[in-house]
Parts: sequence; structure tokens; C-alpha cells
Amino acid sequence: MARTLSELQQQYNKGGAQGGRGFGPMGGRGRPGMGARGKEKPDTRSVKRLFSYLAPYKFRLAAVVLFMILSTGSTIIGSFAVKSIVDGLVYSETRCWFRGTAFEISFSNPAAYLAAILIVIGAIYAVGTVCSYFQARIMLTVSQNATERLRNELFEKLQELPVRYFDNQSTGEIMSRFTNDVDNIDMMLNNTLVNLVSGVIQIIGYGIAMVTANWVLAVVVVAFIPVYMKLAGVIAKSSAKYFVGQQAALGALNGYIEENVTGSKVVKVFNHESVCASEFELLNDDMREKQFKAGFYGGIMGPILGNSSQVTYAVVGGIGGILCLLSAASGLPSWMPDCTVGVIAAFAQFARQFSRPISDISQQTTTIFSALAGAQRVFAVMDSEPEPADAENAVTADGIRGDVVFEHVNFGYDESRMILKDITLYAHPGQKVAFVGSTGAGKTTITNLLNRFYDINDGVITIDGRPITDYTLDSLRANVAMVLQDTHLFTGTVMENIRYGRPDATDDEVVAAAKTAFAHSFIMRLEKGYDTLLEGDGANLSQGQRQLLNIARAALSKAPILVLDEATSSVDTRTERHIEQGMDALMQNRTTFVIAHRLSTVRNADVIMVLENGVIIERGNHEKLIAEKGRYYQLYTGAFELT
Repeated sequence: MARTLSELQQQYNKGGAQGGRGFGPMGGRGRPGMGARGKEKPDTRSVKRLFSYLAPYKFRLAAVVLFMILSTGSTIIGSFAVKSIVDGLVYSETRCWFRGTAFEISFSNPAAYLAAILIVIGAIYAVGTVCSYFQARIMLTVSQNATERLRNELFEKLQELPVRYFDNQSTGEIMSRFTNDVDNIDMMLNNTLVNLVSGVIQIIGYGIAMVTANWVLAVVVVAFIPVYMKLAGVIAKSSAKYFVGQQAALGALNGYIEENVTGSKVVKVFNHESVCASEFELLNDDMREKQFKAGFYGGIMGPILGNSSQVTYAVVGGIGGILCLLSAASGLPSWMPDCTVGVIAAFAQFARQFSRPISDISQQTTTIFSALAGAQRVFAVMDSEPEPADAENAVTADGIRGDVVFEHVNFGYDESRMILKDITLYAHPGQKVAFVGSTGAGKTTITNLLNRFYDINDGVITIDGRPITDYTLDSLRANVAMVLQDTHLFTGTVMENIRYGRPDATDDEVVAAAKTAFAHSFIMRLEKGYDTLLEGDGANLSQGQRQLLNIARAALSKAPILVLDEATSSVDTRTERHIEQGMDALMQNRTTFVIAHRLSTVRNADVIMVLENGVIIERGNHEKLIAEKGRYYQLYTGAFELT
């Protein structure tokens, strides 16, 4: 049965909240449940944080502002030139607009006068063009550098986040922060910010120019500003929430696509195509609706304000014409400035140029709100709680032997529901300890606590008699090698993937580790052997071969503690026997914890612990537990495969 839109949104649109563990949409081990949903409005405080990424470039930004002023000034001076041209030709005046200055130009020949004015105007606009070029080039460099720093910090933050965070987030949702959200921020820094500053400069510049030319007409133009601002405010207020919803819907859609592409085989095996298609249609329709509303409210800003500016243009023309006629007939009061045809022609441009930046700034709300919504999501990741810092007196876990003790440990992913209850166990150096039990009994959770992927609620875990919180986190994990049920290989050669277990290992040591894991023979059958390039998480290898490389990676590590979380579940029985032979050599002088998928693999364990509902209900070796005829006996004789 397909899920409803609200269920899909709750599962795929987490916004960084953390909650209890639940079930994933494809079944099996699910991600933790949802927390509270994010705010409906962009957090404008994000603007201040975004500007902090521009702070290192304040001198370049000052140069950008200077070039903006020069570019705007050239445009304004060019508009004044229209007044001189028109008045010079209409009234047979042969002086330019800088009357009484060193720049005054006077020719008896109108054609020569016009030619001189056009040459000056061309030079002025050429200067403006050059200034615009440098302004765009510098700002592009600044914005790209700031965006690069933002991406770096976001990725570095991901490296600091605990496993709990990634359990709570889908891969597609996290990727959406790096792509869509950061791209929206980049667009705002590169384009919108320039337009905002340039628009303010133009408004100020044209305001001064209009007052200088004719303050009466300037008052008429300025009187329309409150109308523009009111219209822009109403539209912006309506559109803000839709841009937040648009980004959230995009993240949910990306998360769903990523999960279904990754699990495409599972989808087909269980004939889930129609359900996935209908669920995708719900998310896609929600995305379309929110994009439409965001785009509609953002898109109508320009036409509405543009048409409003035409009204201003017409009013200025009408009033200017009346003033011009009165001025020609000497009918204007003495306190009012003269008005000529050239003034009207200049004001026609002034009115249009003055309202244009207001309209442009208003139209930038689309980008601004998208960027603010994206910034809110990016900064939500950056503000997430990182892994706990090392204690002030933390020591490096060098030379540990692997004596592991759990004393009365209690733990729950959600504090209201404990997963492990009063767990007490010990493992001496070189011992092999196996955990068996039903799914959800807490087997994997115990090994996660050993690595401090999660911190316990009560009790203490010690290694060599010292609490694991006394060790630095990096050195602790360097002493615990893990082979997980879920394999993961990186893009690179086979040699590089195995060496991931110990970057300073030699080629001979890598080959020896591969032989220990019985991976050497199949590696040599590959086209380029150890230099074979793996892509797409080792898609050109079988599942069993990928697991063998993961085991070789652990074999290369010199960690004294080894965790095998159903490590042989993905290989066939014959390969499993080979691996067990290699594991026997691998586990020499190592404290080994084994989570059993098949009970036949733990018969030679020194200690077998049976978990049920987070409690150790039985412990002992294979012979002892069989003789007791308890839960282990039932599992072993009833079914060799745990489900």
C-alpha cells in the first residue's frame, strides 16, 4: 500500500531533527524517527552568517562598490546629456549641461555641437562599461571563493557529526544541502547581492539627479515609492513561506529518488514499481505545487511593479508638459524651477531608471528567499551537535591489549526506551566473543557502543581497565577494526580500497592482508589485478567479492580489537569456510566480537552470549549452552538462520 503525502513528508523531510529509531520506507533496518518540523519562514538571521563569508574580501567589495558608483554615475551623466542635446536643438542653445564650468562646450554650429556631445557621451558610457566589467569580474571571484569556503565547512562539519545524525538523515536529503541549497546561496551572492547594492546606488544617484534637474518632478516620482514598497511587501510576505516549502519538498524528492535508485533491485524483486511510482507522483505533485506558488508570487513582482512604473512615467510626462508650457509662458511661480523640453526628456529617463532598480530589487525576492531557505538548511547542519569532544585529560590508546569490560550498561537511542538493559560482560585479550539472538535484540548496538558511535546512558565500558571516554576518540577507533554486514567501497583501485584500513601500509602488506581474507585469488583474476579501478561502490564486483575486500581492509589494520558484524552473511558457504580459516589467523592475539548470522559460525567461540530484548539471558561456550537446552539450544536446533 502506498503511503500518503504527509507520511512521505514526515519520513523524507527531516530538517535535521533527531528522534527515536524506526523503520525505513523500504523495510529492514530503518532510520530513526522524525523530530519536529522546521520553521515555516526563512530565518533572516542567516543573512548575517552569510555575510560573514564575505568579510575576508572587504577590500574587493569596496572596489566593487566603487565601480558600481562610477558605472551608475556614467549612466546618470548620460541621461543629463539628453537634456543638453534636446534643449540645444529645440532652443538653439549651444552650451552643455555643465554651464559655467571648465567642461562647458559652446559651438555656433548645431551639428558640431551635437557631434561633440555624442563623443563625450560615448566616452562616458565606455567608462561605465569598463567599470561594469570589473565590477562583475571581482564580484564573481568573491562569490565563488565564499561559496567554496561554505562547501568546505559544510563537508568538514559532516566529518564531525556522529553516526546518530546520519541514521536520522537520508543520503538524498544531505546531498540536497550541497547542491540545491548551496547553489541558491551562490546565486544570491553572485547576482542578487550585486543587484541590491547597485539598485540602492542607482536610487540614490537618480534621486540626486532628479532633484538637481527639477525638484517638483522629483517629488512626483518619489511620491510613488510608498506604492511600490507596499506592493512589494504584500507579495514578498505571501511568497516567503512558499520558498521554504519548495526547498523542503525538493529535499524530500531527492531523498526518495536516491533511496529508490539505490534499492532498485529490491523494488523489482517485490514488484513495488507501481507503489513507488504512485508515491513519487505524490512527492512530485507536492513539489510542482510549491514550486508553482513560489514561482508565481516571485514572478508577478516584476510585471506589477513594471506596470506601476509606466503609470509614474505617464504622470511625470503629463505634469512635465504642463510645467513646460507654463514655463514658456512665464506662468510659473518664482519659487518653482523652469521646465524645458530637455528636462522632460531627461526626466522620462530618470523616472524609468529610478523605478527600475526598485522593481529589480523586488524581483530578487525569488532568489533571496530561496537562498535564505537554503542557508537555513545548510546552517542547520552546521549547528548540529558534533561528536563529543575528547576529555581534557584524554590519553592516546597506544599499546592496548584489548581487555574489554561492560559493567551494568544501559542504553537507548531514545532515552524513553532502553535498547540495552544492565549489560555486563568481559572479553580478555585474544578471546572470541559471539553475540546471538533475534533481530533487534541489541547485538549490533553493543559493538556500536564500543566504538563510541553512541554514548551510553548508564554504566561504564572499559578497555584495559580505563573507561573508553578517557581515550581520545581517534585513537580509540584506530584500535577497533570493523567488518560490517553492509559493504562500502570507494572510487579508486583495489589496492587503495584495502589500504584504507591502514594508509601507511606497503604493497606487500596489502597483498598479505588480501591473502589472509582469501581475496588474493579473485583479485588476480581481475583485468588489472590490484590496480583495477572500482566505481559505483564496487558495482563491477559481486557482493561476496566486495565483502572479501572489506575483510582484507580489516585484516590490514593492526587494531587489537576486531568486530565482525555478520561479516560472512554475503558470501557462499565454500567462501565462508575459506574466510573462517583466514579469520582464525586474523583473530590471533586479537579480542574479537562476532555477531552471528549463521549459528554454525560461532561454534568455536570462547564465549557465546544470547541476547533477548536487550538483556543477556544466556552465556557460555557452545557445548555448555547446548547442554542447558535453553534459548540457544532452540535457536541452534530449530533454525540455523536467524531472521
